Amino acid sequence: MTILNEEEIRRTIVRLSMEAVERNKGTEDLVLVGIRTRGVILARRMRREIERIEGAALPLGILDISLYRDDLLSGSCDAVFKGSEMDFSVDGKNVALCDDVLYTGRTVRAALAALTSMGRAKSVRLYTLVDRGHRELPFRADGVGKNVPTSKEEKILVHFRETDGEDGVFLVKK
Repeated sequence: MTILNEEEIRRTIVRLSMEAVERNKGTEDLVLVGIRTRGVILARRMRREIERIEGAALPLGILDISLYRDDLLSGSCDAVFKGSEMDFSVDGKNVALCDDVLYTGRTVRAALAALTSMGRAKSVRLYTLVDRGHRELPFRADGVGKNVPTSKEEKILVHFRETDGEDGVFLVKK
Protein backbone atom coordinates (compact mmCIF):
# COMPACT_ATOMS: atom_id res chain seq x y z
CA MET A 1 0.00 0.00 0.00
CA THR A 2 1.35 3.41 -0.98
CA ILE A 3 1.54 5.88 1.90
CA LEU A 4 3.29 8.73 0.05
CA ASN A 5 3.89 9.06 -3.68
CA GLU A 6 6.65 11.08 -5.35
CA GLU A 7 4.75 14.38 -5.33
CA GLU A 8 3.61 13.93 -1.72
CA ILE A 9 7.21 13.24 -0.67
CA ARG A 10 8.36 16.40 -2.46
CA ARG A 11 5.72 18.55 -0.74
CA THR A 12 6.47 16.93 2.62
CA ILE A 13 10.17 17.71 2.30
CA VAL A 14 9.41 21.34 1.44
CA ARG A 15 7.23 21.58 4.57
CA LEU A 16 9.81 19.88 6.84
CA SER A 17 12.51 22.20 5.49
CA MET A 18 10.48 25.31 6.26
CA GLU A 19 9.57 23.97 9.71
CA ALA A 20 13.27 23.55 10.47
CA VAL A 21 14.02 27.13 9.40
CA GLU A 22 10.99 28.50 11.25
CA ARG A 23 11.83 26.69 14.51
CA ASN A 24 15.38 27.98 14.23
CA LYS A 25 14.11 31.52 13.50
CA GLY A 26 16.17 31.57 10.31
CA THR A 27 19.21 29.73 9.06
CA GLU A 28 21.86 31.13 11.39
CA ASP A 29 23.71 28.36 13.28
CA LEU A 30 21.45 25.73 11.68
CA VAL A 31 23.11 22.55 10.42
CA LEU A 32 21.56 19.45 8.87
CA VAL A 33 22.68 15.98 9.94
CA GLY A 34 21.34 12.88 8.22
CA ILE A 35 21.40 9.45 9.83
CA ARG A 36 22.89 6.94 7.42
CA THR A 37 21.45 5.90 4.90
CA ARG A 38 18.05 7.29 4.02
CA GLY A 39 18.21 10.06 6.63
CA VAL A 40 21.11 11.45 4.61
CA ILE A 41 18.94 11.62 1.50
CA LEU A 42 16.22 13.42 3.47
CA ALA A 43 18.82 15.89 4.83
CA ARG A 44 20.25 16.52 1.35
CA ARG A 45 16.81 17.20 -0.07
CA MET A 46 15.95 19.49 2.84
CA ARG A 47 19.21 21.34 2.28
CA ARG A 48 18.34 21.90 -1.39
CA GLU A 49 14.89 23.23 -0.46
CA ILE A 50 16.28 25.57 2.19
CA GLU A 51 18.89 26.85 -0.26
CA ARG A 52 16.23 27.32 -2.96
CA ILE A 53 13.81 29.18 -0.69
CA GLU A 54 16.11 30.96 1.79
CA GLY A 55 19.24 31.32 -0.35
CA ALA A 56 21.42 29.78 2.38
CA ALA A 57 23.59 26.70 1.81
CA LEU A 58 23.58 24.96 5.19
CA PRO A 59 26.34 22.65 6.38
CA LEU A 60 25.34 19.00 5.98
CA GLY A 61 26.76 16.08 7.91
CA ILE A 62 26.39 12.32 7.66
CA LEU A 63 26.00 10.44 10.93
CA ASP A 64 26.84 6.76 11.22
CA ILE A 65 25.27 5.36 14.39
CA SER A 66 26.48 1.76 13.98
CA LEU A 67 28.90 1.88 16.92
CA TYR A 68 26.25 3.42 19.19
CA ARG A 69 23.49 0.87 18.64
CA ASP A 70 22.29 -0.88 21.80
CA ASP A 71 22.04 -4.22 19.97
CA LEU A 72 25.68 -4.15 18.83
CA LEU A 73 26.87 -6.72 21.37
CA SER A 74 23.77 -8.92 21.26
CA GLY A 75 24.61 -10.40 17.87
CA SER A 76 21.34 -9.21 16.35
CA CYS A 77 22.99 -6.15 14.80
CA ASP A 78 23.82 -6.42 11.10
CA ALA A 79 24.98 -2.82 10.66
CA VAL A 80 28.16 -2.09 8.72
CA PHE A 81 30.21 0.85 9.97
CA LYS A 82 30.91 3.32 7.17
CA GLY A 83 31.82 6.28 9.35
CA SER A 84 30.39 9.71 9.94
CA GLU A 85 31.26 12.60 7.65
CA MET A 86 31.11 16.07 9.19
CA ASP A 87 33.40 18.85 8.14
CA PHE A 88 32.01 21.19 10.78
CA SER A 89 31.70 21.25 14.55
CA VAL A 90 28.30 20.79 16.16
CA ASP A 91 29.42 22.91 19.13
CA GLY A 92 26.90 25.70 19.64
CA LYS A 93 24.92 24.72 16.54
CA ASN A 94 21.23 23.99 16.16
CA VAL A 95 21.15 20.52 14.64
CA ALA A 96 18.28 19.38 12.43
CA LEU A 97 18.66 15.60 12.75
CA CYS A 98 17.03 13.79 9.83
CA ASP A 99 15.85 10.20 9.45
CA ASP A 100 13.36 8.51 7.19
CA VAL A 101 11.26 6.53 9.72
CA LEU A 102 10.75 7.00 13.47
CA TYR A 103 9.83 3.71 15.12
CA THR A 104 11.07 2.54 18.55
CA GLY A 105 13.33 5.52 19.24
CA ARG A 106 16.47 3.39 19.49
CA THR A 107 17.99 4.92 16.35
CA VAL A 108 17.41 8.39 17.82
CA ARG A 109 19.08 7.36 21.09
CA ALA A 110 22.10 6.07 19.18
CA ALA A 111 22.20 9.22 17.03
CA LEU A 112 22.18 11.48 20.09
CA ALA A 113 25.04 9.46 21.61
CA ALA A 114 27.02 9.74 18.36
CA LEU A 115 26.35 13.49 18.11
CA THR A 116 27.32 14.05 21.74
CA SER A 117 30.66 12.37 21.06
CA MET A 118 31.30 15.05 18.43
CA GLY A 119 30.57 18.08 20.57
CA ARG A 120 27.87 19.97 22.41
CA ALA A 121 25.10 21.19 20.15
CA LYS A 122 23.00 24.14 21.25
CA SER A 123 19.89 22.15 20.31
CA VAL A 124 18.89 19.01 18.41
CA ARG A 125 15.57 18.73 16.65
CA LEU A 126 14.38 15.60 14.89
CA TYR A 127 12.76 15.60 11.44
CA THR A 128 11.36 12.41 9.97
CA LEU A 129 9.42 11.51 6.86
CA VAL A 130 7.23 8.94 8.66
CA ASP A 131 6.39 8.27 12.33
CA ARG A 132 4.98 4.76 12.65
CA GLY A 133 4.56 4.67 16.43
CA HIS A 134 5.57 1.80 18.77
CA ARG A 135 8.03 3.89 20.78
CA GLU A 136 10.23 2.02 23.29
CA LEU A 137 12.12 5.15 24.31
CA PRO A 138 10.62 8.58 25.08
CA PHE A 139 11.37 10.42 21.83
CA ARG A 140 9.17 12.36 19.47
CA ALA A 141 9.96 14.16 16.25
CA ASP A 142 9.80 17.94 15.97
CA GLY A 143 8.78 17.63 12.34
CA VAL A 144 6.87 14.66 10.92
CA GLY A 145 5.91 14.20 7.32
CA LYS A 146 3.16 11.69 8.03
CA ASN A 147 1.99 9.74 11.08
CA VAL A 148 1.17 6.18 10.04
CA PRO A 149 -0.26 3.90 12.74
CA THR A 150 1.11 0.43 12.08
CA SER A 151 1.02 -3.01 13.62
CA LYS A 152 4.26 -4.76 14.53
CA GLU A 153 3.52 -7.17 11.67
CA GLU A 154 3.82 -4.32 9.20
CA LYS A 155 6.83 -2.47 7.91
CA ILE A 156 7.34 0.94 6.35
CA LEU A 157 9.58 0.99 3.27
CA VAL A 158 10.94 4.33 2.11
CA HIS A 159 12.23 4.40 -1.43
CA PHE A 160 14.26 7.30 -2.72
CA ARG A 161 15.25 7.82 -6.33
CA GLU A 162 18.91 8.03 -5.28
CA THR A 163 19.00 4.51 -3.80
CA ASP A 164 15.94 2.72 -5.15
CA GLY A 165 15.24 4.32 -8.53
CA GLU A 166 11.85 5.69 -7.39
CA ASP A 167 10.31 7.87 -4.71
CA GLY A 168 7.60 6.36 -2.54
CA VAL A 169 6.68 5.30 0.97
CA PHE A 170 4.98 1.93 1.28
CA LEU A 171 3.29 -0.08 4.02
CA VAL A 172 3.95 -3.83 3.67
CA LYS A 173 3.38 -6.97 5.71
CA LYS A 174 6.56 -8.46 7.17
